[in-house]
Amino acid sequence: MRLLHNLAVLIVATAVVGNASRQLHSAEQTAAPQQPNIVFVLADDFGYGDAGCFNPESKIPTPNIDRLAKEGMKFTDAHSGSAVCSPTRYGILTGRYAWRTHLRRGVLGPYDPPLIAADRPTVASLLKGHGYHTACIGKWHLGWDWPRQGGEVVFDQPIKGGPTARGFDRYFGTDVPNYPPYCFIDNERTVGQPTDMKTVRDLNGRLGPMLPGWQFDAILPKLTEQAVEYIGTRAREKQPFFLYFPLTSPHEPIAPSARFKGKSGINDLADFFMESDWAVGEIITALEKYQLADNTLFIFTCDNGHATYTGLPPLQQAGHKVSGPFRGYKTDIWEGGHRVPFVARWPGKIKAGTTCDETICHTNLLATSLDVIGASRTQDVGEDSFSIWPLLQGKQLTEPTHPYVVHQAANGMLAIRQGKWKLLVGAAGDATKGNAREQLYDLDTDPGEVTDLAAANPAVVERLLALLQKSIDDGRSTPGKPLKNDVAVRLRAASVDGKKKK
Repeated sequence: MRLLHNLAVLIVATAVVGNASRQLHSAEQTAAPQQPNIVFVLADDFGYGDAGCFNPESKIPTPNIDRLAKEGMKFTDAHSGSAVCSPTRYGILTGRYAWRTHLRRGVLGPYDPPLIAADRPTVASLLKGHGYHTACIGKWHLGWDWPRQGGEVVFDQPIKGGPTARGFDRYFGTDVPNYPPYCFIDNERTVGQPTDMKTVRDLNGRLGPMLPGWQFDAILPKLTEQAVEYIGTRAREKQPFFLYFPLTSPHEPIAPSARFKGKSGINDLADFFMESDWAVGEIITALEKYQLADNTLFIFTCDNGHATYTGLPPLQQAGHKVSGPFRGYKTDIWEGGHRVPFVARWPGKIKAGTTCDETICHTNLLATSLDVIGASRTQDVGEDSFSIWPLLQGKQLTEPTHPYVVHQAANGMLAIRQGKWKLLVGAAGDATKGNAREQLYDLDTDPGEVTDLAAANPAVVERLLALLQKSIDDGRSTPGKPLKNDVAVRLRAASVDGKKKK
């Protein structure tokens, strides 16, 4: 009997210890810090001088973007991968310059096939592989495999090759707000059938199929609502998330909703800028409401500079400088074409009210996201992506993050930037107005790119040309084994066939 009693005591004690061990292990799991959420908001056609935190003389109130800068870090020398839309978006998601693809000029057109190859990793697919839920809500403009019958696009079948085929668990958007079909797309299906037809081509878009009753001024509010709803849904889960929120604004259609129309006192475009800032504020509010802000890396930036054709003169008359101190606008190789606002906030990780003047590029999102979560990548992923996580942490580095950055204009022209120097590689019909030789600018002393210093600095010209050629030949700007570009790349844009800018 005593032996049985001792055995029973031992069994009970073992069970208690085992249960305590499981509780301790569970507590450790609960206490372990969750991977951060990542929110990337991309405005459309938002110039360097359009936000107050980058232009103190801005005539357009942007309190929410300014708040992000006040509570985080702003980058004064951040660049989109291109001076137009599709190539920049390609670079953001793949960490690779789009001029390495067949899209050497301009943007994708309506119903074009996917620009991102089916087997190419993206920020979304990589984060998804590390346990993230991923969503794209907004403008895609990277192509789809549109279903066709008899050569005509049809809208009663799934649309393949879009965001959900490139790493996103969820998509809701308009694809391109000024392209047909004029309707929302939910994952792989149009929301309703676009049986009406837009018959007038204007700043509200091209001709094509339209959903009956489609309202352009309802696009941005609906997208913002969907993004806020997504954050609320994810807040109920323990799974970290990546939200890519590419706004359709302030790109055309210039269609501020009723609550913002007339609010700026300048014109509809300025009103639309204010509504874009409101959308940013709604995301900030949602993160705070669901107590996610302290564990979220929040980045706001833009796909290229300010467009000249959507209401610029009234802004200029009001004293508003859309490109700040820089020359040029959207499509240009000049700084105003691709130097854009860039702010990042992560309370407790990024010091509030800080500024970084180092040259960076949107292609960095891939490497930065992986660095933030402590993940590695193979050498054939993100060929032009450098992590800016050390910069966001305020670390003092002995070398620049990038050895150089390559810029691309809408016409296919390239420029290379290293330190203070920027070299433009000339081509007929580009920003150099037919001058086929290279142009060199010192951006420290000449941010407006007025004085060409190429003739006085031939050694600098040759060094930068050699670096650019090496980037082309190696198929990458990051260290690693040489890779292939998708097409042959030449320095002279005029000699390259490709898409025309819209």
